[in-house]
Amino acid sequence: MFEKILIANRGEIALRIQRAFRELNIKTVAVHSEADADAKYVRLADESVCIGPAPSAQSYLNIPAIISAAEVTDAQAIHPGYGFLSENADFAERVEKSGFVFIGPRPDTIRLMGDKVSAKNAMKRAGVPCVPGYDEALPDSPAEIVKIVRSIGYPVIIKAAGGGGGRGMRVVHTEAALLNAVTMTRTEAQAAFGNPTVYVEKYLENPRHIEIQVLADEHGNAVHLGERDCSMQRRHQKIIEEAPAFGLPLRLRNKIGERCADACRKIGYRGAGTFEFLYENDEFYFIEMNTRVQVEHPVTEMITGIDIVQEQIRIAAGERMRFRQRDIQFRGHAIECRVNAEHPFKLTPSPGRITAYHTPGGPGIRVDSHVYHNYFVPPHYDSMIGKVIAYGDTREQAFARMSSALSEMVVEGIDTNIPLHRQLLQDAAFIRGGVSIHYLEQKLAAMAANE
Repeated sequence: MFEKILIANRGEIALRIQRAFRELNIKTVAVHSEADADAKYVRLADESVCIGPAPSAQSYLNIPAIISAAEVTDAQAIHPGYGFLSENADFAERVEKSGFVFIGPRPDTIRLMGDKVSAKNAMKRAGVPCVPGYDEALPDSPAEIVKIVRSIGYPVIIKAAGGGGGRGMRVVHTEAALLNAVTMTRTEAQAAFGNPTVYVEKYLENPRHIEIQVLADEHGNAVHLGERDCSMQRRHQKIIEEAPAFGLPLRLRNKIGERCADACRKIGYRGAGTFEFLYENDEFYFIEMNTRVQVEHPVTEMITGIDIVQEQIRIAAGERMRFRQRDIQFRGHAIECRVNAEHPFKLTPSPGRITAYHTPGGPGIRVDSHVYHNYFVPPHYDSMIGKVIAYGDTREQAFARMSSALSEMVVEGIDTNIPLHRQLLQDAAFIRGGVSIHYLEQKLAAMAANE
């Protein structure tokens, strides 16, 4: 097992990873920008290194600075968290070539699954169902593009092959809008991801977003940890997640879970990963794989009792997984609300100083957050300041506990989306279960129209 690991991230995930290390008696190195010098995880780390100014490009995306920090502190491995460089194959390669262990998949696996076209083709070969569409990147010829999309049928969605985080996609309902949409998505893809390649899929009208958590070691062992429903989202960004997914038949869960685990074995996957699907009319359609720990991993931890971050570390250290599929038991229900520093309904960012802060407690409540009273939320990064997770024996109990927790939580000095969460937990359609990925945006649009 490692003696010292560098955490190449910030915010709540940096603190979450740090806590996992402490339980394993591993020393931690926190890297930080100048804006995060007073962060909780920086103060609690065994060592810390400033890697640059506030802008991400000069700090958390600065590969030479992160490698240098690992060298001067004698760290043995680097955990990338999520976001930033976590799915950057070049970074993973640089880490390994510099003599450190990258806590995640091999660089070639990250490349394979990072390109949505190659990922989709790999999953088809592994027997994982995919969204109907064109199996290759769209050609340059406008006539060929029109022909391809006609064969699929409208509506379709144009996606960036190197995209992620809800960016680089555009829905097209008519042929008149097709070519302009392709051009715009290519331009956005080049600017955001350095890769102008786009592809096309059938656009499903009212799907749910279901994802499967997997773990795999380098010895050919792979398991799935069940599914999460992440359909409550806006602008392709998740707001609330729950596990297990409401109303999903056990036979379908086991079938799709085993297919994902088998796909991991076939592509030689190593570490934690998530297969993301659209789910409609009892059918799963693969959309992408995230080769890292997910923001919403706590709901899976709550219903399985498995610490996903600790398993990442053990796998990276070369250990065999300590359990088989038959050993994994699913108990109860968990729900997670992402707390963002933003206006609850307009969704505009709200950086600034937190003048009062109180977290909830009670049975089944977990809060993952790096903020504290008098903490200044910087304007340079993602607006998420924490997550509230509630666990119960039943979905009803989990929802009741979450409602109670949100009524206790106090964050003053900035706007947060807590009022939106409170409202959603009273929403009849959400309580019934099974809302589509479009539900929240439609609800917010209706609210804005009635103002």
